[in-house]
Amino acid sequence: MTTLPDCGADAMPLRLARIRTGERLAVPALLLLLLLAVLGSLCIGIYPVPLTDVGKMLLGLSLPESLRPATHWSAAEQAAVLVIRLPRVLMAVLAGAGLGLAGTSLQGMMRNPLVGPDLVGASSGAACGGMLAILLDWPSWGLLAGAFAGGFIALLAAWLLSRLSRGGGALQMILAGIVVSALFSALHGMIQYCADPESKLPSLVYWLIGSFAGATAAKVNVLALPVLAGGAVLLLLRWRLNLLSLGDLDAEALGLRTSGLRWLIVALVALIVAAQVAVSGIVGWAGLIVPHFARMLVGPDHRRLLPAAGLTGAIFLLAMDDISRTLLPQEVPIGILTAGIGTPVFAYLYWRSQARGWSHD
Repeated sequence: MTTLPDCGADAMPLRLARIRTGERLAVPALLLLLLLAVLGSLCIGIYPVPLTDVGKMLLGLSLPESLRPATHWSAAEQAAVLVIRLPRVLMAVLAGAGLGLAGTSLQGMMRNPLVGPDLVGASSGAACGGMLAILLDWPSWGLLAGAFAGGFIALLAAWLLSRLSRGGGALQMILAGIVVSALFSALHGMIQYCADPESKLPSLVYWLIGSFAGATAAKVNVLALPVLAGGAVLLLLRWRLNLLSLGDLDAEALGLRTSGLRWLIVALVALIVAAQVAVSGIVGWAGLIVPHFARMLVGPDHRRLLPAAGLTGAIFLLAMDDISRTLLPQEVPIGILTAGIGTPVFAYLYWRSQARGWSHD
C-alpha cells in the first residue's frame, strides 16, 4: 500500500520556508539573468559577434591601453558592439527598469493592480510635452522638462479625477486615465497638424510610436540620471509603500504622512516616465504588466517587489528590443510589440479582477 506524503499542519512551515527562500533568491537570479541578457544582446544583430570578443571589448573599456587584450576583430564589429549596440542596450535596460519601478509604485500607492503609466495618461501627457518641445526646437533638457511637465499634469489629473468618485477603485482610475489620455491624444493631433509635413511631421510620428533605434551616448545620459535618481528614491520608500498599500487610515495610524508621500511618488513617477518618453517615445504597457510578473516571483512585499520589478522590466524591454531589431529585415518599433503583448495581458488581468473580486476600495 502506497504511503501518501504528509500534507498536514507539520508540513506547512516547511513549504512556507521554501517559498520564502525562493523569493529571496529571485532578485539575485534576475540580476544574473539580466547580465546574461545584456551580453547576449551585444552579440546578436546584422554583424554577429562571438561572446568572447564582446567580453574582451567591454573589458578593454575599463583597462588602460597597455593592458587591453589583443584585438582580432574588425573595425565594423567593434563599431557595431560599442557604438551602436551598447548605447541601445543600456537605454533599453534603463527604460525597462524605470517603467517597472514606476508601474509598481503607482499600483502600490493607488492600491490598484490595473494601473500603469500609460493607462492613467502619464505616457500620453509626457509625449505631448515632448512633441511640443520637438516642434519648438528645444534642446535636450527642454525636451525632458516638457515631457516631465506633461506627464506630471496628466498623472495628477487622472488621480484627482478618480478621487472625485465615491469608490475610487480600479474602474474609476481606468476611466479617468481614458479621459486624460483622450485629451492629450487630441493635443497630439493638434501638434502634428501644426508641424511642417516635410521636416517635422515624420520625426514626430516615428518618435511617438516608440523605438530605441536612435540610441546614442547622449540620450543614455539624459535617461540615466532621472531613472537612477528617481528609482533610488522609490527604493528607499519601499517600506512606506507597504504601509500605504494598507489604506490611508491604517497608514496614518502608523505615523505615515500619506498626502506628502503621494505627491512625492507622483513626481518621481512623472520624472521617470518623462525621461523614458523623451529619449524613446511611448513604450506602452510595460509599466502595467511588469509588476505582475515580478509579483508572481517575490510576492506583494515592496521591499523585494520593487527591486524585482526593476530587474524584470529591464529584462523584458531588452528582450522586446532584441526581437524588434532581429524579427524582420526592417526594424519593428518596440512600442508595437509591447502593445501587442500588453493588451491581452491586461484583458486577462481585468477578467481575473472581476472573477476573483480584487478589492476596489
